[in-house]
Amino acid sequence: MDFEPSSEQQMLIDMVRRFVRTEIIPLEAKLDPDASELAPEDHARLVQKTKAMGLYGIDIPVEFGGPDIDIVTRTLLAIEMSQHRAGLYVPCYGTFGGAGLAQIFEANDDQKERYLYPTLRGEKKPFFGLTEPSGGSDPARAIKTRAERRDQGWVINGSKIFISGADRAQYGIVFARTDASKGRGGITCFIVDADTPGFHVRRVVHTLRSSSYATELEFKDCWVSDAQVLGQVNGGFAVANDRLTRQRIPYAAACIGVAIAAHEMAVEWSKMRETFGSRLSDRQAIQWMLVDNEIDIRTARYFTLEAAERARRGIPFRTEAALCKLIASESGGRVVDRSMQIHGGMGMTKDLPLERWYREMRIRRIGEGPSEVQRMLVAREILGASVR
Repeated sequence: MDFEPSSEQQMLIDMVRRFVRTEIIPLEAKLDPDASELAPEDHARLVQKTKAMGLYGIDIPVEFGGPDIDIVTRTLLAIEMSQHRAGLYVPCYGTFGGAGLAQIFEANDDQKERYLYPTLRGEKKPFFGLTEPSGGSDPARAIKTRAERRDQGWVINGSKIFISGADRAQYGIVFARTDASKGRGGITCFIVDADTPGFHVRRVVHTLRSSSYATELEFKDCWVSDAQVLGQVNGGFAVANDRLTRQRIPYAAACIGVAIAAHEMAVEWSKMRETFGSRLSDRQAIQWMLVDNEIDIRTARYFTLEAAERARRGIPFRTEAALCKLIASESGGRVVDRSMQIHGGMGMTKDLPLERWYREMRIRRIGEGPSEVQRMLVAREILGASVR
């Protein structure tokens, strides 16, 4: 496959690159090193710029007002958007907008009016409630939260953990077991309003991300009507699985962007820094680290664009999505680690973004499915579906 950008793709890439370097990076110099938000006036100003660029909400389907940009181009742009301090988890601080949760596009007309359109207008924020204390990588079996039929609706009991943004959301997409005898075929997806009696955020869960946190949720006799079922009863696993598979491609792209930025910093530093009478770049030990960075970045980029291209063509890409997430998250971590090593003591300070990327990249080997799960998915493809 040829992944050289077309002239139109290169034009968009250049636009985003200029935006990151002239608008985002200068603002970051004035922010706390762990900041994940811009001042409201800066955010509003930059949103107007991305709208003028025609790139606001690039992952929103065209029928809902998004620009008609294919997934390969979106992947190339995601690589550019992440090349700044907060870019791994907050690319361009959200100034390019986004669809929020892809599952909500499967809503019926009534749900679209109540949830999808307000979300696209920025009036409502959702959360994605899948992972539970019993596990998150095997949702077919790990989901213990139950929803029982009662009073022309459903009563939900259970808990979720590592849920981002639930304490600031107006509603959530929550997965619960509705038929214990059917395994992955017994899970249903519900839309739960944040003010529904019986639902509450139990506690905040702090992680390696200093400026952000996850939450633990509790559902206790939480009743929702039939109108809150998203999709089909017992059809929730397909909804969750499709989202997780597609999300692995932009997830990998962000790792590549950060790796590229770290590598560029390391190259420049090695040419400038002198020790024992010569530049770091003259030392074979440093040269080999830079070469290994280059290999990791090119490998991750190839596998990620391959997954995106298969998704664009509409052919199966589950194995390729697992491979690109695995390779990009692990190789991205190695690149940041080597770049930090080349910077020596400065690499550990908050003066540079390497310290933040080092912590946050570690999460990427677990988030959206740990490396071991991705390897298991690929092994199933190699050895056959009978492998458990």
